[in-house]
Amino acid sequence: MKSHSQSLHWRPSVAFRLVIAVACVGALLPPVTRGQVARQPVRARRVMVASASAFASQVGVDILKRGGNAVDAAVAVGLALAVTFPVAGNLGGGGFMLIRMADGRTTAIDYRETAPARASRDMYLGPDGRLLAEKSTLGYAAAGVPGTVAGFELALRKYGRLKWAQVVAPARRLAQEGFPVSYALERGLRIAERLSRFPDSRRIFQRDGNYYQEGDILRQPELAATLERLEKRGPREFYEGETARRIAAAMAANGGLITLEDLKGYRPVEREPLRGSYRGYEIVTFPPPSSGGIVLLNVLNQLEGDNLAALGPGSSEANHLLIETMRRAFADRAMLMGDPDFVPVPVEKLTSKDYAKARRATIDPNRATPSADVQPGLPAARFESAETTHFTVVDADGNIVTNTYTLNGPYGSGVTVPGTGVLLNNEMDDFAAKPGEPNAYQLVQGEANSIAPGKRPLSSMTPTIVLRDGKPWFAIGSPGGPTIISTVLQVVINIIDHKMNLQQAIDAPRLHHQWLPDVVMWEPYGMTADTKRALEAKGHRLDVVPRYNGDAEGIMIDTTGARLGASDPRNPDALAVGY
Repeated sequence: MKSHSQSLHWRPSVAFRLVIAVACVGALLPPVTRGQVARQPVRARRVMVASASAFASQVGVDILKRGGNAVDAAVAVGLALAVTFPVAGNLGGGGFMLIRMADGRTTAIDYRETAPARASRDMYLGPDGRLLAEKSTLGYAAAGVPGTVAGFELALRKYGRLKWAQVVAPARRLAQEGFPVSYALERGLRIAERLSRFPDSRRIFQRDGNYYQEGDILRQPELAATLERLEKRGPREFYEGETARRIAAAMAANGGLITLEDLKGYRPVEREPLRGSYRGYEIVTFPPPSSGGIVLLNVLNQLEGDNLAALGPGSSEANHLLIETMRRAFADRAMLMGDPDFVPVPVEKLTSKDYAKARRATIDPNRATPSADVQPGLPAARFESAETTHFTVVDADGNIVTNTYTLNGPYGSGVTVPGTGVLLNNEMDDFAAKPGEPNAYQLVQGEANSIAPGKRPLSSMTPTIVLRDGKPWFAIGSPGGPTIISTVLQVVINIIDHKMNLQQAIDAPRLHHQWLPDVVMWEPYGMTADTKRALEAKGHRLDVVPRYNGDAEGIMIDTTGARLGASDPRNPDALAVGY
């Protein structure tokens, strides 16, 4: 296990910088600076959909116009993103859907991928005990059993209004008829070296080197055929029909672990959402196997005793507190969290106000605490990703869905299953392939998140709903691997403490600290020189992230009942659409 002192001297490798670069969706817009004139959210009277793709957002609105509710629209958006946002939208991945119905019912649908039955704790280690390069991140052996289709089916069956075929049809048409390639998608497909390693991915997404250009029409006939099978035969086709047989055959031929039995046996899990409060506002967020909700509530609880509004957004004092509280919460994440169906997770303790108060008491207001000196606040248990995407839907009745799902890395494992058009995840890297060693996102994780058959890997996804006086106020989420948590956290703080509107809160610069490596990641142009000097004087080590953090997609309901939608300027293809 790497010592904490070694980690303190970590230098960002080229590989890690590349991971962060692609992990932070968005990258192509000019920086959002503090002096910029405030943008306003998109305003609509009845419904709103915010997602990473204008095409997918419009699909959601069309479903709502046809009488569907927020759940119907969310499923249709998720399926459409599998076509129009292939870097993260998916059929071959998994995620988390947080639902709040207008009558107050709230649920968390966990459709996270699971480890195949043949997976084992040390499957990514060589005979010498060293991690095998790329085995957990690239190719067939990196994939967990996909959960997206099953999760969407559960949500639709229990909480939707429309039939399965009705919500699949728009995605099938988009795949069949195609859509114009944006500049951002052109660039993403061109630089995705992992796609070039697999014949079907190279042919479909890179035209065997004759790359798509902005304005070209991207048609995906194999994916359209898969969606048509799902449309006609139902969602179990993905797990028991022709699609499942194609996945299992490709796995068997290429060293993968997923079998027909794994696919047939996959089931999503409905869980009770986590609940907390911050300055009188109720926070509803996702439970384990997401670490996001616990870390979010833990940091907010620590910060509740400080007057962030008086310190001002972006001040060195406010940033210092933010960094120090994240440092402590991520230390707890590293060693204490995993799949609650396999390991005990001390959720109640980690989200309690008293525990946060004790952690907050260890913060020196004038000096950074070295991460080597910060250990989990509880004994360790016995022993992700960045290329994710988020969307939020609010319908006319007040039903809310906020959903984050992922392939993990950009374009997942790089594999497109022959004859299906389906990109597979590389979610196995979100386990602790070697407990105590950093994964692709430099997250150090403990034995609680080690690999076991049927187990779900720990996640950072943090779909969240905030209530004011018992009524829904806003819903938010983001991609970005571990920066998901810090993105959602800072949007919440910007709205509650700094009184920003939803669009301002999303536009504002962000920073991130995850305990190890002991470095503050901050966005270009997101911090003034004197603020940077003040933080460095306190002992913080700052690193410029070469791209922007996250792609927050949120919706707020104002006091008149209007829906206010906001998409992140860091993703030029994102759009909030309503009527």
